[in-house]
Amino acid sequence: MILRTRATAANHRLQALVLKTVGNLPEPVQRRLAGRPILRDGQTLAADTQLILRLQRISRDRAAETLPILEGRRTVLRHATMAGGRQPIGAVRRLAVGDLPGRLYLPAGVSTPGPLLVFFHGGGFVYGDLDSHDAPCRFLAEHSGLRVLSVDYRLGPEHRFPAGHDDADAAYRWVVAHAADLGADRARLAVGGDSAGANLAANVALTAAREGLPLAYQLLVYPVTDAAHEGGSASLFGQGFYLTNAFMDLANETYLTPETDLRDPRISPIHADIPARLAPAYVATAGFDPLRDEGEAYARKLADAGVPVELKRFPDQIHGFLNAIGSGRSSRAAMREIAAKLKAAVT
Repeated sequence: MILRTRATAANHRLQALVLKTVGNLPEPVQRRLAGRPILRDGQTLAADTQLILRLQRISRDRAAETLPILEGRRTVLRHATMAGGRQPIGAVRRLAVGDLPGRLYLPAGVSTPGPLLVFFHGGGFVYGDLDSHDAPCRFLAEHSGLRVLSVDYRLGPEHRFPAGHDDADAAYRWVVAHAADLGADRARLAVGGDSAGANLAANVALTAAREGLPLAYQLLVYPVTDAAHEGGSASLFGQGFYLTNAFMDLANETYLTPETDLRDPRISPIHADIPARLAPAYVATAGFDPLRDEGEAYARKLADAGVPVELKRFPDQIHGFLNAIGSGRSSRAAMREIAAKLKAAVT
């Protein structure tokens, strides 16, 4: 048993090394190895991303949604840590955010008091944790100069909707009340996340506006905004580009209750009423992502309601690029741009 565990760990280290190596090959070499460029909807998939997807197919590594939940969670964590690599950071501190686990990332040379980003991880409300998103939180903190507080929350099926949403709101209220203890400036608080975590962040921003809580900015990276996931990019990119329609269906079945209305504005903020004084938003989408169109539709909804919003599509990327900063140049470049926007907005 010990030998098998050691062999598995060694294999995972080898896979991570291969990902890092091929992700940093010269672009012409990547293109030759990846095969004919993938063009869809007027976009060309990044060569490093296409090559990594090809290697995943060759390895026949099973997708999380095809596995039992606990095994799928281990798979998501393994994929995320391999793709994220080791990212430098000034300091990391574990802490309790009310009743929830949290991890505070302090970039080198951080000032006190200073801005702080409250971050919620993605994973379909079923997968993910503080460890799966350790690398991107380190990267965001170090490249933006902000404190980043990553907050864990309850997942389905153990805890069904709206457990995760209630946790996110409670966590943000706790941060506002304890900003000074975190070294944060209440006037420069931001909230953000990726995928399901961006859905939580969008909901926190709506709650903050309704309750009059201070919030300066919302950072939404390929957010879930419409739980129906119908048509458009969901049809174009629902197979072969990491996030699949099967994953999204499983997420709905596992987190939502049979009685949940898919138009409930908490799970589908595209149907939310936009309150006055909603924080400005930056919405990042990926060209080859099933969630692309719903994220962009939410950005337009915010803009139509008078909310200052910047929408940026990274046309050569797939869902999950936030986690791939250690295995490819194109995803890392996208994340640098996102970190720069965050820095400019709240520092």
